[in-house]
Amino acid sequence: MQKFMGRDFLLSTETARELFHGTAKNMPILDYHCHLSPREIAEDKKFQSITEVWLGGDHYKWRLLRAAGCTEDLVTGNAPDREKFRAFASVMPQLMGSPVYHWSHLELQRAFGIYEPLTPDTADSIYTRANKALQKTSARGLMRQFNVRAVCTTDDPADELCWHEQIAKDPDMEIKVLPAFRPDNAVNLEKPGFGEYIRKLSARVGRVLQTAQDVAAALTERIEDFAKAGALCADHGLDSMMYAPPEPAAANAAFGAAMAGAPIDPAQADAYRTLLLLECAKKYVEIGWVMQIHFGALRDVNRPMLRRLGRDVGGDAINNRSGSEKLGMLLNAIEENSGLPKLILYSLNPNDNAAIASIMGTFQGGGVPGKLQLGSAWWFNDSRPGMRAQLTELACNGVLGQFVGMLTDSRSFLSYPRHEYFRRVLCELIGEWVESGQYPDDRPRLEKIVADLSYNNTKNYFGF
Repeated sequence: MQKFMGRDFLLSTETARELFHGTAKNMPILDYHCHLSPREIAEDKKFQSITEVWLGGDHYKWRLLRAAGCTEDLVTGNAPDREKFRAFASVMPQLMGSPVYHWSHLELQRAFGIYEPLTPDTADSIYTRANKALQKTSARGLMRQFNVRAVCTTDDPADELCWHEQIAKDPDMEIKVLPAFRPDNAVNLEKPGFGEYIRKLSARVGRVLQTAQDVAAALTERIEDFAKAGALCADHGLDSMMYAPPEPAAANAAFGAAMAGAPIDPAQADAYRTLLLLECAKKYVEIGWVMQIHFGALRDVNRPMLRRLGRDVGGDAINNRSGSEKLGMLLNAIEENSGLPKLILYSLNPNDNAAIASIMGTFQGGGVPGKLQLGSAWWFNDSRPGMRAQLTELACNGVLGQFVGMLTDSRSFLSYPRHEYFRRVLCELIGEWVESGQYPDDRPRLEKIVADLSYNNTKNYFGF
C-alpha cells in the first residue's frame, strides 16, 4: 500500500516514477491563463489567513461546501475565517475521488509542509500552522516558492493596465506578469450591462462607439496597447460556439438593439460576434499573438444565486449544446479573412474533444508546430480522468508531443500544484504506454517529451 499522497502519488509504474522525479518535477511553471489579481501582485499582498488565500474566490470549493450542506455564511458570507476553514475541513473527508481533495492536500504539502489529511480533528492545528507560515510570505513569495517564471492574467479591454505597468517597472520583480486580452464584455452583447460597458470602453479609447465596426476598431486599438504592455495572448469566452455571416447590417442591428435594451435577434447577435472575432483574429495574426477560445459553459443557471451573489460564484454548469458543429465554420471564416493565428480551443463539454481534435486537424500547417491546440482539460474536466481523456484524445487525433500543457485557470496563489498534478497524470499515462509495450523505452526521447509538455512547448508557443 502506498503512503497517502506520498512521493509516488499517481505514479503506478517505474517508468512514470523516473520520468516525474527525474524530469517533470523540477520544471518551472508558465501559467498562461489565470485569474490572479495584478494589483495583489503589484502590491505583493500579505494574506491574513489561509481562508483568505485558499477559500476566497474559489467557486470549486464553494460548490462542494454547499453540496455538503454548509450555509452560505460559511461559503461566501461573513462567518469568521476560522469557522469557514473548519467547515471546509468537515467536508474534506467526504471528497474521496475529487480533484479538489488532491489539489488541496498538494497545496498544504507544497506551500506549508503539512502532510497529514485535513479533517475536523486536524483543522485547528493546520489552520494555526498555515497562518504562521503565511506571515513569512506574500503573493510574490508564493509564486517564487512554486518556481513560477511567468503568468498571464485576465484583463478587460477597458482596463487601465496600471498595475501591470507598476509590476513591469519594479526592479525587484523577476517573474513576468503579463496581461491577457479578454474582450467578452464587448463581444457578448446579450449580457446585462452591455450598454454601460460600451460607454466605459468608449471613454477608454476617447470616442463614442456607435456601430459594430466602431467596437471592432476600439478592440484593435486596445490590442495594440496590450501588446505594448507585454501581452502575448487573448482569450475569448463564448457560452456556445457560434457562427453567422458577419454582415455589417445584421451586426449593427444587433448592436443597436443591445444599446437600446431591446430584444436581440439571435442570428444578428451571432453576426455581431463573428464580425468582432474575425477582426480580433486578424490583429492577432498581425502581431503574432496566441488566440484562445473557451466555449460550452451554461452560465448562471441559478438565477436567484446570480441576483444574490453575482457571477463566478459556482452557478455555472456544462452546456450539452455547446455548438461544436459550428467550429469549422468559424475557423474557416477566420482562415479566409486573415489566416488563423495560433489558436487554443477549449470546450467545457468533454464530449467535444474528438470533434475539436478532428476539426482543428484540417487547419494545421503553415510550418507552425501545433498551430491549433486542443486545450487542457478545463474546469469541470480538470481532474485525473478528465486529463487522461484529453491527453488520450489528443494522442489519438493529433500530435501529443506538441501539446502546450497545463494552466491553473485560478484566482488563488496556492493553485500552482495543479501543474504538478497534471505532470503526475502525464507521467502516469506515458509510463503505462511504455510498460505495456505501446511505445519504446527510449529514455532520452521520453524525457524530452515530458520536459516539452511540462514547460518547453509553452515557452516556445507563446514566445515567453
